[in-house]
Amino acid sequence: MTQPTRRHVVTGLLGSAAALAAPASPAWAQATPLNLGVGMFQPDREKNDATYRPLAQHLAARLGRPVNLRTVDSWEGLAKSLAAGETDIALMGPWGYVLANHNAGAQVVSTILYDGKPEYFAIIVTHPDSGLASMQDLLGPKGRGRSFAFGDKGSTSGYLIPLHFFMQQGIDPAQHFGRVIHTKHQAIQTQVTAGQLDAGADFNRNRNAMIESGLIRAERSRVIWQSAPLPNDAVAVRVALHADAGFVQRLRAALAEVGPLLKAQPGLLPARYTGFVDSDNRFYKPIRDAGLATGTLAPK
Repeated sequence: MTQPTRRHVVTGLLGSAAALAAPASPAWAQATPLNLGVGMFQPDREKNDATYRPLAQHLAARLGRPVNLRTVDSWEGLAKSLAAGETDIALMGPWGYVLANHNAGAQVVSTILYDGKPEYFAIIVTHPDSGLASMQDLLGPKGRGRSFAFGDKGSTSGYLIPLHFFMQQGIDPAQHFGRVIHTKHQAIQTQVTAGQLDAGADFNRNRNAMIESGLIRAERSRVIWQSAPLPNDAVAVRVALHADAGFVQRLRAALAEVGPLLKAQPGLLPARYTGFVDSDNRFYKPIRDAGLATGTLAPK
């Protein structure tokens, strides 16, 4: 999908003050709670909960209903939770969203912005002592028998997109590499830079954040492949909630308000996340296409 076509799917922020939901009445705490599921974006559950609790509190105030925050360890688990109705609203990776949409009709309402952009990139990294200076090295005889790390099978950049790329090159990772593991994004970078793994799949935002925070050294993490632009994480709702047009409008308005509020309330989102933009299912078509092409998504 070309960049201009992709970008027309993402609409402008809901900037009108009239569109924003009014603050809840004091009786809002008695309303039926909403369950907000969030993927494991931070190193551990405690930090993840602390990071996204301000967003949950903002949504509770604007929607007039209590919001229970729940961190889910894997993208697959979050997709299943949303599909099963255990989660009402989810902030989830693109592939997790596509799974939940495909299997249970969950619908995206907004896409998160990072440095003002709704897109990011999958990458493959190695370390300078690996002898793998390029993707050609990894795909060729130099890469045969090496160790390689994917993210969990619900990860877009850590699994689906690099798997699709390997398949397009005629490479079966299980046959080409000597050892294939599935682990968390931060662990991939940590183990690759330490020389414990020859190469692994990640996404540019995670690598950049780990370098900036001092968790890894830039000179020990070499990017040898980058994907086409991919849609950022989705805010999705279960199918029954999406049928409530009024609720969807209020939720989009509450999310649209986050960006302008960040100057006064920077804790509403992690560093470098700059708000939300309305989007719909069409924006995630590249992910769906990759799922179908790899056979990890069954045709309907």
